[in-house]
Amino acid sequence: MNDEAMKGIVFNIQKFSVHDGDGIRTLVFLKGCPLRCKWCSNPESQEAKPQHAYNPARCLTAELCGRCLEACKTGALTLVNGMIAFDGRKCENCFACNRACPSGAQQVYGEEMSVKDILDRVERDGVFYNRSSGGMTLSGGEALFQHDFALALLRAAKNRHIGTTIETCGFYKYEFLEEACRNLDRLIIDIKSLNNEKHKAFTGVDNTIILENFKRVVAEFPDLKIQARTPVIPGFNDTEEDIRAIRDFVPQRANVEYELLPFHRMGGPKYGYLCRRYEYADKELDKNLLKRLKAIAADVPAFKPGGTIEA
Repeated sequence: MNDEAMKGIVFNIQKFSVHDGDGIRTLVFLKGCPLRCKWCSNPESQEAKPQHAYNPARCLTAELCGRCLEACKTGALTLVNGMIAFDGRKCENCFACNRACPSGAQQVYGEEMSVKDILDRVERDGVFYNRSSGGMTLSGGEALFQHDFALALLRAAKNRHIGTTIETCGFYKYEFLEEACRNLDRLIIDIKSLNNEKHKAFTGVDNTIILENFKRVVAEFPDLKIQARTPVIPGFNDTEEDIRAIRDFVPQRANVEYELLPFHRMGGPKYGYLCRRYEYADKELDKNLLKRLKAIAADVPAFKPGGTIEA
């Protein structure tokens, strides 16, 4: 199968991004992730397959519509005190309710798309990429979780002269990262914590593979732009000790940058749509603490300034 015919599961394509690589970019969000970060802002990305979600704010109500109730045969949708309620434990992801819903309250996260479908859409904004040195960024989920599909996307993008970046957690076989880097203009990789025990408790996996992959890619791709990022999460890595340790771990090289990303709760409502509990609903990141941590992260002359995003 040629690269452009290959298919994978995508849950969003976001245009005109300026924070996920050089210039103006189109973000392609791929389904599936090996991590289960407690603060994840894209919970709909974690499962590899398409999945059903219910946004009650869009519902026309059972009194005015009720088509989804008639379509659902599993009992996942019921009427409670006159309101439509969704029980994710009973949902079989048949998507009959989604097809019946006229308002978009019954949603599907994820659809199958070919490489050609995606790149045709990305190329519509080619004039902006050319003027700003932008292009396509693969994100997720984990950009390389669907590794065959992601690598086909990167190769085909290069053949079309589209700039390429990926955002990755780094948790997979190095061979996938190695092949990706041959077709990348920039690699964005998260280094969340150097404490292995803490990393496993908050993300579901230890950090050994991630740190080894990072060290290898820095050593083997000296000409590739590499951007190491740390999402600063309350109660996980928001200490001077944590940030100083990661800063010292990231090598001081001309092609390597380091930045901090402040915690946010923008993905919180999606947990409710998926019948999941959001553990960070009441968490906040202290802005004064973030300023101190940014100063620590930037306290290395070889690093490029201006990488951090303001809270």
